[in-house]
Formats: sequence, structure tokens, C-alpha cells
Amino acid sequence: MFLVLQKVGEPAPKLGFAPRNAGARGGSRPGPAPPHVTRSDMVSPPLEEAAAATSASLRVERALRPLMGSQGRSGSPGNRGPREGEGGEARKLQEARVARGKRGKGPAGTGHGGRGSGAEGKPGLRPAAGAGPGRAGEEGGGVEEGPRSSGKRDEGSAGPGAGRREDGSPERAQERGCQAWGGPPGTRTAMAAAAEDEAAAAAVEPATRPAAGPALWRLPEELLLLICSYLDMRALGRLAQVCRWLRRFTSCDLLWRRIARASLNSGFTRLGTDLMTSIPVKDRVKVSQNWRLGRCREGILLKWRCSQMPWMQLEGASLYISQANFILAYQFRPDGASLNRRPFRVFAGHDEDVCHFVLANSHIVSAGGDGKIGVHKLHSTFTVKYSAHEQEVNCVDCKGGIIVSGSRDRTAKVWPLASGRLGQCLHTIQTEDRVWSIAISPILSSFVTGTACCGHFSPLRIWDLNSGQLITHLGSDFPPGAGVLDVMYESPSTLLSCGYDTYVRYWDLRTSARKCVMEWEEPHDSTLYCLQTDGNHLLATGSSYYGVVRLWDRRQRACLHAFPLTSTPLSSPVYCLRFTTRHLYAALSYNLHILDFQNP
Repeated sequence: MFLVLQKVGEPAPKLGFAPRNAGARGGSRPGPAPPHVTRSDMVSPPLEEAAAATSASLRVERALRPLMGSQGRSGSPGNRGPREGEGGEARKLQEARVARGKRGKGPAGTGHGGRGSGAEGKPGLRPAAGAGPGRAGEEGGGVEEGPRSSGKRDEGSAGPGAGRREDGSPERAQERGCQAWGGPPGTRTAMAAAAEDEAAAAAVEPATRPAAGPALWRLPEELLLLICSYLDMRALGRLAQVCRWLRRFTSCDLLWRRIARASLNSGFTRLGTDLMTSIPVKDRVKVSQNWRLGRCREGILLKWRCSQMPWMQLEGASLYISQANFILAYQFRPDGASLNRRPFRVFAGHDEDVCHFVLANSHIVSAGGDGKIGVHKLHSTFTVKYSAHEQEVNCVDCKGGIIVSGSRDRTAKVWPLASGRLGQCLHTIQTEDRVWSIAISPILSSFVTGTACCGHFSPLRIWDLNSGQLITHLGSDFPPGAGVLDVMYESPSTLLSCGYDTYVRYWDLRTSARKCVMEWEEPHDSTLYCLQTDGNHLLATGSSYYGVVRLWDRRQRACLHAFPLTSTPLSSPVYCLRFTTRHLYAALSYNLHILDFQNP
């Protein structure tokens, strides 16, 4: 007797006749075999052997499942396993399917509830898509190890977008997947609910580093920071649109510091000191582009009926501005573009208009037209005033417990701020000219005075703070009457000045005291009343006609933008201006203007 061995995965040998009851359903047994055909030719392996083979294949599949990777595939495209994201629902469906296959095993071609058995399946039933000859149906179990594949990704395959068709409906895709797996119709709702739970979890889960994609994104973050540090602002912005993880990664302050230091008014000084640590650097760079392009929204914060010569200072969320002989303190609203209409504090004490004041050491030190200096506590009602000069005090500065003042009486004086020594003059300096502006060096070693340039060839002179002796004078080619109306130190060795000669000059004491390093000319030949700088590249000036505010990039000679704030009937100088990284405030004769660069 010869045994005909059938290799698993190959078609059954054709014997030239059809077996009895070949198309019978259920677990019916075949009829007696012909005399010349052995029983092993007709009967499939016993039930125990088939069950053992099926269990072994399932164990192999479960062992390979952790190695499926991020795409969720295992094996060849024609034998894909269930998606990793399906969780317990897919596993339960597969176990139920295996159990049904075990209960319905029988001889080849007569499996209970089978989907076809290759060459000997039930007549009239079409095999599943992608099932080739000699698949699982020939092994007598009718058990599918995965959804069939037809050469393209089917509904049950794993990977990005699995479970979706062109209509984009995850519920319908899950239903089709349930049908492909042979699950009962009652499981469709459960699988749809599982898909909704997965979508909700993905929405709540924070952005993580993508597992797939270019190998560049799998580098350590230190190397990515180094690579991205060579990108410009436009490239970083486009990179942030790739995915949520890259958007979070490219928002790092380290990547934007280099760009911010080269931008206008981004809160960084020339030495790299960050003055606005509470605001993300990327947000400041965005706003700095509005400063560079001149995009802003103009508004009026305050109005007053009489013509004034106001002066103002900013401190945190508070604005201090002088009106006549008072100093009013206002609170900014959270947007920074509007004020609470009622002042929260009023400082008085002068008999005439307040010409100038500064904030220092929780004090307000003010200079009045009555020749007096007033000292006010910011958070109390303490106020002291004393006679300082014979004529009006035009300017005052205070640093390190020392007050210096300049007057129309052609003198500059040094005063202590200590409470027990208020009103005691330390030094009286004869300037031989009216003093319009004054500033103390940051290292408290000297101070500079700006005069009317009528009695001396140079309006800028530097004096020793301890002895009151003249150290040097700046420049030698000033025309008569080129008075300096505003001066400020930017560092211990550099300072800026502007005035009647329509120029902004930048001085560096380390190079030469006879000639300025850089100068910018007002295009309309107007007097410059005030200036302000961000300590790096931006410079703002206020002109005498039509309330023109100009923005300058100190790396260029020409003016960037000009903003006329008044019309012809109400032409007024800009007496004072201050700005933050988002807003610019300009005080004119009748109102206080704002330029909002954050929301243009």
C-alpha cells in the first residue's frame, strides 16, 4: 500500500472523480473510498493535529506581534495581522474565530462554516480576495490568520490611516473590517466605540517625537538644536508646520536668541542681556517684524484741554506722566494698549509746571519751573521739596543715591538722596551756559551735561561726580545754538544725544571724544526733542513739527519709518516718548498717543 503525501500549501492531487458528499454542509463524513484509493488520500489530518497546528500558528503570530513596528504589519502583505491599536477587541474577535474553527473542523472541503477550501471547497462559494490556491481552507480549519489582501491596503490592515476609506468615516471602516474578519454583526458597535476612545486619547496625549519619518528627527535633541541653529527665521517657521512635536521643538528660546539679537526691539541688549525674560523669544521676534515693517495701530490714551509740556516714565504696568504741576500715575490694562481712566495716585508739591522727573530707588525725583526739586515716595504720601536753583530746573537724574540737576541759571548741582541729608548741595558746577539735559554714568563715576551751545563751542561736557571737575568735552564742530535737548548713557563708555542741530549722535569715549562714531540726520530738518533706544539696534526720536515719531535702524543711515501724529492745525512737538517690545507711547501738547505693534 502506498501513501500519497500532500504538501501543505500545495493544491490537493486531482484523482479524477468527485468525492461523495463533497458539497455537504456541516460535519458529515465522506462515503466509502474506491478500492484503488487509500483512506489517507481522502481524509484530512485528525482534529487534534489540526488544532495543534492552528495553536502553533497563533503562538508564532503573538510572538511576532511586538516586532511589528510602528506600522503594525507582520509577515508578508498577504498575511497581515491585526492592528496594534485595535487592542483587546481585535484579540477577542480572533480568539472567537479560532474557537469556531476548532468546533467546525472536519475532512477537507467539509469544514463547518468555512469560506472555501481551495480545490475542494464548497461549490458556488468564492474565495476571499487575495486568497491564493492552497491557503488556510486547505488545511481543514477554515481559520484566517489575518484579513485577506488584494495587493492594496484593505480595511483591516494596520499602519497610518488604517480603518479609514475615502469617505473618511472611521465607523464604517471598522464595520468593513469586522466583516472581513468574519466577526458577528453585534461587534460593530464595540469596535466603533473603541475607535472613538482611541481618537479621544490621541487628542489628549501631548505631542511626542514621531516614530516614523526622516532619520534626522531621530537624532538627540542636542544635535537637532545645533543643526536648527543654522536656520533662519523663515525656515524655522516652516519647520514648525510639519508636526506638533516639531512645532514644540522649534519654539525653544535657544533657537531664537540668535535671531532675536539681530532683530529690532526684541528685548536683547547689544551685549546679549535679556531684558524681557517673561515673554517667549519667538513671540518677541514675531512682533519685531512689525517694528521693522512699520505695521502698527495708532490710538490715543489720554487727552487734556490745555496745552502742556508733559514728561513721562514707565515702570512695569504703570505709567507716570506730568500735567502742569502734578504727576499722575495710571495703571495699564492687561493688553498694554489701554489705561484705566482714573489715576491711582497723584503727586503734587510744585508751584509751577513739572519740567522733568525720573524714577529711582522707589522714589520720584522731579524738577519744577519754580526752581525746586521734589522727592516723592512711590508707595506712600511722603513728599519733600527744597529750593535748588535760582531759576527753573530743566533736567534732573538720579542713580545710586545721588541726584544731579541742571538749570537755566547756568549751573549744575549734585545732591544726596539720603533722607537725613536732603537739600544739602555737594557740588555746584558753573557750566557757563543754560543746561537743557543731564545724565549720570551707569558706573556712577561721572555725569554729562547738554547745554544751549551759546557761550561755549561744545554743548556736551563730562564732569567728575565726586569732585565736580571737568573731565572732557565731546565734539568740536557744533554750530552756535546747537543745543542738546536730550542725552542718555547706553553703557559706561557710550552715549546718545540729540537737539537743535537736527542730528542724533552716537559717542564712544573709548575711541575719540572729538568726533562721534555715528550720526543720523532728521530728513525734514526739524529739531529733535527726545530719543529712546532699546540698547541694541532700534532708535526712536520725536520731532518738533507735526508730532513726527521716527524709527531708525542703527545699522543704516536712512530712517526706517515716520509716523505723523498730528495734523496742521494742532502741530505739536513730541516732548517725550517711551516704548516697550510691543507698544510705543508719545506725549504731545494735547494728548498721549500709542502705537500698537502687537496688534497692527
